[in-house]
Amino acid sequence: MELSNEIVLRPRFKFNVSQSNESLLSLFETTSKNQSDFIVTRVDDHVFIKIPKAKQHFWSPQLHLEINEDYDNKQLSTIYGLFGPNPTVWTMFMFLHFAVAGFFIGFGIWAYVNWSLGNDFAIQLFTTLLMVVVWFALYFSGRLGKKAGMEQMHQLHHFMRDTLRSKDIHAIE
Repeated sequence: MELSNEIVLRPRFKFNVSQSNESLLSLFETTSKNQSDFIVTRVDDHVFIKIPKAKQHFWSPQLHLEINEDYDNKQLSTIYGLFGPNPTVWTMFMFLHFAVAGFFIGFGIWAYVNWSLGNDFAIQLFTTLLMVVVWFALYFSGRLGKKAGMEQMHQLHHFMRDTLRSKDIHAIE
């Protein structure tokens, strides 16, 4: 049994297409007006594709596309894609990770100082080890959240792919 060495909570992809970035960006803007299954927002060279509020749950993903033009050939573009949770959820998740790291370091230092002074350090050591358990719990909850949003990730990807194919745009190597 081979174990995967990948720890990916926010999957990414990249491919090149033989269209100008402005035509691709306007394609997504046009498509967003002709459908109501997804919320499509454009900011400069970035396109955000989200699930509508009525269909969202806590772990609903969004797809962030960055469409850059090739500087040598203006008729080529590179699309960078990033799946991730709602930015508010991601910020909360990162805050919790940093808080756990801070408590781990703080209680670890406190335990070491009490041990050095010959004082009782059981509570500090227990809290330090508890932070390791909380870290693992955060990691596995993130993995479960990714799994809960997997179907919607596929829907977002299919929408992006179908939008590009509607203008007969295919990835090039």
